[in-house]
Amino acid sequence: MRNIILSLASVLLAITAFREASAVPSFSRQASMTCKACHSQHVPILNGFGQAFKAGGYPMMGTQGKIEGENLSIPDTLNASMLLKSRYQKSNGANTDVISGDSTNSGQWQVPDEFSLYFGGRITENAGFFFEGNASGRQLVAAFKFPAAIYIADAKFSVIPYMTDIQGASYGFELSSTGAARNVSWAEHHREISAQQYIGTDTAATGVAIVAQNDTGYINLSRWAPAFMARKGAAQTLRSTYLRVAATPTLSTAKGDWTVQIGAQVWRGSNYAYDSLSPATYLYTPTPPTGGVITQIGGGPGLVTVETRATAFDFQASGQIGGKDLGIYATWAKSPPGTAAQPNILNVGTGPSGPEPTLYRLNDRYAWTIGAEYSLIQSTLHIGAAFRRANTGGGTGASAIAGTNPTDDAITLTFVYNITQNIAFHANHSIYSGSLYTTPQPMGNMMTTLMLEASW
Repeated sequence: MRNIILSLASVLLAITAFREASAVPSFSRQASMTCKACHSQHVPILNGFGQAFKAGGYPMMGTQGKIEGENLSIPDTLNASMLLKSRYQKSNGANTDVISGDSTNSGQWQVPDEFSLYFGGRITENAGFFFEGNASGRQLVAAFKFPAAIYIADAKFSVIPYMTDIQGASYGFELSSTGAARNVSWAEHHREISAQQYIGTDTAATGVAIVAQNDTGYINLSRWAPAFMARKGAAQTLRSTYLRVAATPTLSTAKGDWTVQIGAQVWRGSNYAYDSLSPATYLYTPTPPTGGVITQIGGGPGLVTVETRATAFDFQASGQIGGKDLGIYATWAKSPPGTAAQPNILNVGTGPSGPEPTLYRLNDRYAWTIGAEYSLIQSTLHIGAAFRRANTGGGTGASAIAGTNPTDDAITLTFVYNITQNIAFHANHSIYSGSLYTTPQPMGNMMTTLMLEASW
């Protein structure tokens, strides 16, 4: 504990030196606005203006110059930005590491945890784009979307081709911060504060979203595949369906206005997914007297048929108490079981390449969460807490047992300190309980994350 306190003090001392730093990401540059114009409390939580900017497909301009001509209107600058997340994580499982830092049980520095390159903004008057590159990964492209919108009466109608390596079918269009989409979750421990993230909706995804949105809510209907980049194989088969329906009323009270989102998500259909863990089978044909031939006759890595089934409901309310921001969040989600012959890719274990069909579960995986975050110092210091009640879905793969579904609950405390609008220090601490922990788990029953996040 003394080492954790010293590490926390060192990080706080180091980041205080950056209080005068100033940095503005891609959309801020294009719109000539500060981060606060689009974000409530802290990044990535969107306020009403940020939601409208995103829903419009990113074409809004500020004072930045444009290159214009017949059927042409683009910024005179390709707006870029970078995001860096550096973390220290400590879990309380048995420390068997040969070298300190091999796992979080001995304390692990993850520098960087994420290092992303972003380009985004206007393409035409009614279309934009968003590109995410992974500067620390094996491939540069991590996600991309190309929203084009038209306005009819007071509504926007958009077509959004998209692809993502890890953020799921909801990446095409999402405005809430409940964890309905991973990249806009309100806390860093996203599986602990979001039922959607717990059950495993953050897969690779390629698809096309059709969206209708106005001040009262939005509908996102997507055809998608659980694969990244539609060039060959599974990603060309956009035969799964994702439906998101959300109401976004504003409630006026004597103490002020509250913006609310109440919604549902439905994933349905069957598709193909890549299975990298499937064992191969071979036939050995002897060739007397000295040799033989080994021929693969089945199994091995390749495409397999999967289900894409899950359901979720969520609620979010944002307002002020005592002149300070308060966000309230609640989620519920369930992914049904699959079979060895046809796993549910939204209810499987994770392998080296992400969700693996071979690691199918035979029981429902479900969770509900409730949480809140309050700004002790407006726009600067935010504290929060969340509770999760969950069932794991049991074991995975051939070792899975129908009917065995241990509980996996969590209490999470969160702390965010905005050093500047674009530099923040995060601390998350989760304590886990339930029947899963009757048997000691490899990572123990506690996780602490300290993170410095900066974008410029």
